[in-house]
Amino acid sequence: MLSRRELLATLAAAPFLRAQERSPDRITTDVNVVSVFATVRDKKGDLLRDLTKDDFTLEEDSRPQEIKYFAKESDLPLTLGLVIDTSGSMRRVIDQEKMASHKFFDQVLREDKDQAFVIHFDSEVELLQDLTPSKKLLHNALQQLDVAPPRQLNRRDPNDPTQPRQRGGTSVYDAVLLACDEEMKKQAGRKAIMLFSDGEDNASRVTLTDAIASAQKADTLVYTILYSDEQNLASPMGGFGGRGMGRRGGRMPMPHVDGRKVMERLAKETGGGFFEAKKLSLDQIYRQIQDELRSQYSLGYTPSKDAASGYRAIRVTMKEKGLVVQARAGYYADK
Repeated sequence: MLSRRELLATLAAAPFLRAQERSPDRITTDVNVVSVFATVRDKKGDLLRDLTKDDFTLEEDSRPQEIKYFAKESDLPLTLGLVIDTSGSMRRVIDQEKMASHKFFDQVLREDKDQAFVIHFDSEVELLQDLTPSKKLLHNALQQLDVAPPRQLNRRDPNDPTQPRQRGGTSVYDAVLLACDEEMKKQAGRKAIMLFSDGEDNASRVTLTDAIASAQKADTLVYTILYSDEQNLASPMGGFGGRGMGRRGGRMPMPHVDGRKVMERLAKETGGGFFEAKKLSLDQIYRQIQDELRSQYSLGYTPSKDAASGYRAIRVTMKEKGLVVQARAGYYADK
């Protein structure tokens, strides 16, 4: 299991490692096939499970691609990650999240096929349970979840490395990047993260773009569950995390982050789904995610040899009008 210190050390080194090393699991043009997982819904929002290859069209960087491989993936092993915001803004909902997550693992995880991990984050990111097929270990990890206490004005000595960091911030982007780089990238097959947060990042060392890129490089879907505790955010202590302290103790405004847009973008660009907890119960949300993961199509194609290196946009559409397809927006490739 990676410790908090190891995770943070990895995060600090991540830009250098990406520049100097090439992961063996990263998609390259030397690999003949690019795979894309997709789910499709009709006008009523119902999942369609009986489509064929001829129902789809696929483009890479606006170039039509021939779908050479096609399969309905309802029984392949799953690698799942639960990434949970435990910053102060989540204090009113943590018990609901625990209960729903226990049920999710009980209903979805097949101990003979699937595996999962649990990460929580506030101003720091911590791996509570590494990848395991054991429901018992995952349930034990969920029991360890607690919410960061309200931030207080405790002066920290910058020259004392042993003094613990103050909790209370929110590192959404760091958590997604670490989950993908440290857990998902080295896994094969179907991979999905469930991210539970208000999306209002104010403590990450990386950007939202970095977080999305890490998920795309790891071929990982990110399902975002937005929970905005309006009562907590309206309170003086609840909103304190969005401000910094000036040299003389005065509050210094920081740029406002639209949490909803963050969560929507994470889901859309990775091929996952976006949900609002105030519109559906967590049980309902988890059931929908489970249904999607059991109703996916796998589309494979061979990219053009003269295609550019770096990021490549993918566009999956349906020939029949009115159908909505959900798939990742692109991937990264090298020459």
